[in-house]
Amino acid sequence: METVLITGASRGIGLELTRQFLALGYKVISTYRGQPSVELQQLLSRGPLSLVELEVTDAQSIHDLTNRLADTQIDILINNAGVLGADDQSLNALDPQDWLKTFSVNTIAPLMVSRAVLKSMKNSAKPRIVTISSDMGAVHDEGTGMYAYRSSKAAVNKAMQVLALELKEKGITVCVVHPGWVKTDMGGQAADLTVEQSASGLVKLVRHLTLKQSGAFLTWQGEVNHW
Repeated sequence: METVLITGASRGIGLELTRQFLALGYKVISTYRGQPSVELQQLLSRGPLSLVELEVTDAQSIHDLTNRLADTQIDILINNAGVLGADDQSLNALDPQDWLKTFSVNTIAPLMVSRAVLKSMKNSAKPRIVTISSDMGAVHDEGTGMYAYRSSKAAVNKAMQVLALELKEKGITVCVVHPGWVKTDMGGQAADLTVEQSASGLVKLVRHLTLKQSGAFLTWQGEVNHW
């Protein structure tokens, strides 16, 4: 069975992805920041799960992850860790330092983690890198405000598109996915989807991704999303 690495798995979509991949018999490596949540620790009894501390914005932490994975084959990387950013991201309130922090987590970190995992993917028969993005980062979306979040997701979309082009000859599939508007701490309770619904669609999509889809912006239902 394949091994999947999921970042930001202590809660929300990452936690549910961990739960559902374990239920399907996958080996799962889930990362957390600081301390793993009680809910994540409880999943240790559900199957072959390893918990790894990872601060996605820290170069040393990413280097430590690379060393830990030295003898481990990774088939799937899901860059799930992300932040919404400051509460007020209106034009007049936007703070440059908060904006940079949002970029560090949502844009730079997924590429750095992907680069760190590449050596562990070299022997995989079907390596895949999936980054959780957002429709709010799509150019066609005409919503206002949320400058830091929107721009960070638009930027990671482009970064992953470039990565897809560079890794295609190595047989590595790379894509970004809009998970839908999900009832999480980030999405709020007014959202359209439960965490279970979104994760279920994401798992199905990730399991069946092909190299032909590399470089695409997809929805949690596997449909092509407009850039």
